[in-house]
Amino acid sequence: MLSDSIENVKGVGEKFALELEDINIYTVHDLLFYFPYRYDVYEIKPLSELIHDDKVTIEGRLVNMPSLTFYGKKKSRLTFTVEVENVAIKAVMFNRAFAKKQLNMHDVVTLTGKWDAHRLQITVSNYKKGPAENHDAIQPMYSLKGNITNIKLKKSITSALKDYGNQIQEILPLSYLTAYKLPTRRDALATMHFPKNRLLLKHARRRFTYEEFLLFQLKMQLLRKLKRESTQGNAQSYDPAMVQNFIQTFPFPLTNAQNRSLGQILSDMKSPYRMNRLLQGDVGSGKTAVAAIALYASITAGKQGALMVPTEILAEQHYQSLKALFGDRAKIVLLTGSVKGKKRREILTAVEAQEADIVVGTHALIQDDVNFCDLGFSIVDEQHRFGVEQRRILRDKGLNPDVLFMTATPIPRTLAITAFGDMDVSVIDEMPSGRKEIETYWTKENTLDRVLHFIEKQVSAGEQAYVICPLIEESDKLDIQNAIDLFHQLEEFYPPTVNVGLMHGRLSADEKEGVMKQFAANEIQVLVSTTVVEVGVNVPNATIMVIYDAERFGLSQLHQLRGRVGRGDKQSYCILIADPKGEVGKERMRIMTETNNGFELSEQDLKLRGPGDFFGKKQSGIPEFKVADMIHDYRALETARNDAQEIIETNMLEENEEFHNLRVLLENDSFFKEKLD
Repeated sequence: MLSDSIENVKGVGEKFALELEDINIYTVHDLLFYFPYRYDVYEIKPLSELIHDDKVTIEGRLVNMPSLTFYGKKKSRLTFTVEVENVAIKAVMFNRAFAKKQLNMHDVVTLTGKWDAHRLQITVSNYKKGPAENHDAIQPMYSLKGNITNIKLKKSITSALKDYGNQIQEILPLSYLTAYKLPTRRDALATMHFPKNRLLLKHARRRFTYEEFLLFQLKMQLLRKLKRESTQGNAQSYDPAMVQNFIQTFPFPLTNAQNRSLGQILSDMKSPYRMNRLLQGDVGSGKTAVAAIALYASITAGKQGALMVPTEILAEQHYQSLKALFGDRAKIVLLTGSVKGKKRREILTAVEAQEADIVVGTHALIQDDVNFCDLGFSIVDEQHRFGVEQRRILRDKGLNPDVLFMTATPIPRTLAITAFGDMDVSVIDEMPSGRKEIETYWTKENTLDRVLHFIEKQVSAGEQAYVICPLIEESDKLDIQNAIDLFHQLEEFYPPTVNVGLMHGRLSADEKEGVMKQFAANEIQVLVSTTVVEVGVNVPNATIMVIYDAERFGLSQLHQLRGRVGRGDKQSYCILIADPKGEVGKERMRIMTETNNGFELSEQDLKLRGPGDFFGKKQSGIPEFKVADMIHDYRALETARNDAQEIIETNMLEENEEFHNLRVLLENDSFFKEKLD
């Protein structure tokens, strides 16, 4: 059986089995599905098709004896000439002195290495005696540790395939294999380890890419279904007429994207299942308005609402904006760590007696003494700032309340499908009309004086500015501007009439709140800060965002920082001070100056940085796929997601015999069992 110990494979003794455990190979199945991480292709091409500086493979005959020279400490250079297509090609090999004894005049050799078209020279990284046809054109390369070698591992895989290959069961229905022109699981597996040509390898990789995505999406869809079905009994009978009247009181019409997202949320609220929805929208796209309408709908259904945000200043802002929108239609209270004593007790009593309709607050909302009378709707803003446990506690404050997560970090479609596969996702991808676009400029540090004079001119007109730095204090390792130095520099540069403030991560929460309150009240005109200012701060009077060493930030973070300005009716500016050395850094700056669309930027950021770095942490719930690549294989991801939805919605796993093996595989999946528990 494939679950047999690795020691059952011919040629794998106790010692080698222990070494294989270091790369997480314990069973025959682990060995067979331990795929190469890359393939070296030794494909002979005519000299005329070789590209300068590319890695190439050539075949030729030695026309002189190799010459060996030594230099430095134990370093050597071996040179010889080979005849290829009647052309003399010079071959250079470093630190392979032993090869001198192996290579003789008139030997035919296959050489792989870096091609120098100008010198007609190859710097050899790999050589083999004999013509290329005697060697495999595609060499799989495995990720190895300790004494394990490619040759040793391949021998074990060969034995395992020979003795256990007929036990590899197909898990995809025949109809899918036919529709997508995919090889069988057994054939694809053999090709992954022993590819005969590029085309077969391409189809084998395509097969496992789709399989990995489908399995993951099925797990997500099943989780979603099980979560829904385990939380019945939360249908909210809201009053559509009252909700419509409330919308009419808004000082602005809703955009199409807001209406679409609102419709999805209200539909969830009517259903008997608990809502588990993510609302994505760029800064200023109007998520709060949609959230307010949903909260009001819940109130008309006789329920209470809660809005949890990461910081006190953000809680205060939401509290004020909701009060302005609701007027006397609802009783709204604010509960944060600063609310203490008698005031706190009064609020807790009002919440428990349902005299308060909506509670806005920070982590204070999830403390034990906060008891709702009938919580029907919970909103978690900037949801990635809260842990899973914190979100769960808020959810448990009511009897299966509908939960809406909000984020102003535009998440690329591929990441949303993958990381939030067990959630429904609504997207507000349209800005309200009349909103002025932030003008973005990229400049170098030698123009700093001009930038500072521009800030002074805007400040004298009553406006304010942020200046963002990557570090708090000077670092020997990184030659980048730091917040404390820059703060002192600006204090000296500006007259006493311009108040310069400083904020960074080492300040206590109370100190940060104090600085932000001063900035919001225009007691500070220029705020020097690290990225702690990134999320949710609303100062409409701030019109300039200067970002120092901008090349050190990802596109999404730059866009988040840019979103701190442009929140009022005045024209706003974002100035990126950067001197990127590499092409990726220059490309980031160029993209920033060309688009204000957060979703476009997030897609570009994903391509430039990869999924692991997008959220800044590896623990974001993004799975590590063996073969699939979410960015390059996004079409396969979308196809797999649609197929998984159809399979779950039509109960094909349970009712269609074609899906039997797939169902068994899912039932035995450790990740899935863990999630269900």
